[in-house]
Amino acid sequence: MKILIDEMDDGWDEKLQDLGYDAYSVKKLRMEGHKLATDYSVINYAKENDMILVTRDTESGQACQENDLPYILLDNDEIFKLIVEKLKTFS
Repeated sequence: MKILIDEMDDGWDEKLQDLGYDAYSVKKLRMEGHKLATDYSVINYAKENDMILVTRDTESGQACQENDLPYILLDNDEIFKLIVEKLKTFS
């Protein structure tokens, strides 16, 4: 399983690699010369390389969903769910 970390969360790729995941960063790939300036390019790169896209970009998440591409969307709804779950541990 390969994972592509969107630009906003550069550095998570390294943390995931430390845990044994095959993770890559959009920002680092760009620095290596890959043309990943647009959401379309990022999504297409993930598709062509059989990657799961991890993003905070709602539009990218929706595009992945519409095209049956694997993704993890870290939008406000997901963050809120996490907060609620954590709050349950205090009950």
